[in-house]
Amino acid sequence: MKRKIIFLITLPCCLFLYVLFCTYASAQVIASGGQHSLALCHDSTVMAWGKNFEGQLGTGNNTDSNVPVLTSSLTGVVALAGGFDHTLALKSDSTIRAWGFNTEGQLGNGNNTNINVPVQTSVLTGVVSVAAGTSLSLALKSDSTVWAWGSNLSGQLGNGNNTDSNVPVQVGGLPGVVAIAAGHGHSIALKSDSTVWAWGWNSNGQLGNGNNTDSNVPVQVISLTGVVAIAGRGLHSLALKSDGTVWAWGWNLSGQLGTGNNTDSNFPVQTTGLTGVVAIAGGMWHSLALKNDGTVWAWGGNFNFQLGNGNNTDSNIPVQISGLIDVIDITGGNSHAYALKNDGTVWTWGDNNYGQLGNGNNTDSNLPVQVSGLCQMLSGVQEEKIISSLNIFPNPATNEFNIENKTFRIHEITIYNAVGMNVFSQTSNFKAQATVDVSKFEEGIYFLQIQTTDFIETRKLIVAR
Repeated sequence: MKRKIIFLITLPCCLFLYVLFCTYASAQVIASGGQHSLALCHDSTVMAWGKNFEGQLGTGNNTDSNVPVLTSSLTGVVALAGGFDHTLALKSDSTIRAWGFNTEGQLGNGNNTNINVPVQTSVLTGVVSVAAGTSLSLALKSDSTVWAWGSNLSGQLGNGNNTDSNVPVQVGGLPGVVAIAAGHGHSIALKSDSTVWAWGWNSNGQLGNGNNTDSNVPVQVISLTGVVAIAGRGLHSLALKSDGTVWAWGWNLSGQLGTGNNTDSNFPVQTTGLTGVVAIAGGMWHSLALKNDGTVWAWGGNFNFQLGNGNNTDSNIPVQISGLIDVIDITGGNSHAYALKNDGTVWTWGDNNYGQLGNGNNTDSNLPVQVSGLCQMLSGVQEEKIISSLNIFPNPATNEFNIENKTFRIHEITIYNAVGMNVFSQTSNFKAQATVDVSKFEEGIYFLQIQTTDFIETRKLIVAR
């Protein structure tokens, strides 16, 4: 049984890398809005649950749901993003569909009317990634340019003015982008040289450039290199470095920077005690990290139990989410969070006022609970057997790494860099262990593709020294 990833690799190179990045780095297979949640099903349809007052579930009505419901007339989706009260879906033809709240033009369809079914975002084609914030939408195109639409009160569209736009406009002076993220009034981009750039609202230093002045053009986050992933949601920003450490800047009232204090910072500071991190996510008042052992850690505000550790006490250092293992993806909402496990189940905790936990009730939970009645996800039981048969170590790698293979005979090994270039290819025929030399690779994030007669498996590989 061939995995769905085989279909995805027939797409253009940058989209291929985007899908791999989303699936194994920050995933977009599950996504959270402010108070609603989303899942990408194995058949490329979308399910949503939670708040629906503005139509953000895309069901054709405005009724909240505390269990997953199918978004109307939407197929061929490869990635999702949730804004505060709107939703974005990237389709396999590289176009965007959007639905929900639209008073600032965040749906990008040329008007400002809310809509409870998906509509196409105007103008944009060749899109490889989407992100959504508060009344803000972002798209990354295959030419590595960034486009934005919606609210621009603080310059979060990055086009040199502060005028809202209900159609996409290009972010100025920002080539070579490989990843995007959005917060509560600001935007973030990761470039291929592993530097981070931000623009928009900067009241709490969330742009990370050493001051608290808003900017309507991108500015570089200071003293931060070697970054492989970024995240935003609230008035703070997060970055994951190639050495598995997490760095944060901006608002810290609830301890969401994870530094052991509650002092804002307008430049990056290291989150305390975290190593071996492979993915990050931001909430409005909290932050999340997934470690390479499959555990999830959280820090910041906990008044709605969004830290998932059995109590409601804020923490300005990371604490482990209780009873949650074998996780492969995480996402954060305003005051709730999600984890996708390698058996294809989704677990959630925190605020449930609108049913955003998707477990059939509206009761907050300070421990992870399983989402009910969800479709088959892109990671399922059969894929778990494939995943468990391969062991990649060490990861991060310094000069070499090993592929330990328990079951399948491997025919080809390929490595791509963050911008889609093939940097290593080897025909192989082994069923035990192989060693790959990466001593000449630059530090950063790579994608390791392993092909057998039955499947193609792709893993994120980090090279760090």
